[in-house]
Amino acid sequence: MIYYAIFFAFACFGAAVMMCLWRIITADGVGTRVLALDTMVINTIALMILYGLQLGTEIFFESAMIIAMLGFVSTVAYARFMLRGNIIE
Repeated sequence: MIYYAIFFAFACFGAAVMMCLWRIITADGVGTRVLALDTMVINTIALMILYGLQLGTEIFFESAMIIAMLGFVSTVAYARFMLRGNIIE
């Protein structure tokens, strides 16, 4: 029974990643692309955690934490670049 739930979650998050990819390709503004990319990172993290649950290993949880930190820092850096024109003052 649990395998059906994990398979359904894989399908839902996979569809969400594809929708975010479509939004990145077809978006008009740069801000919309940044938000879609940030959402895509979050969905990818969820897929990695689900894969770790399916295999029963902890290495995917640690890699998901690293990707979460990099995703947050890159989103903040890009937002600063859009607002101020530079990242480091």
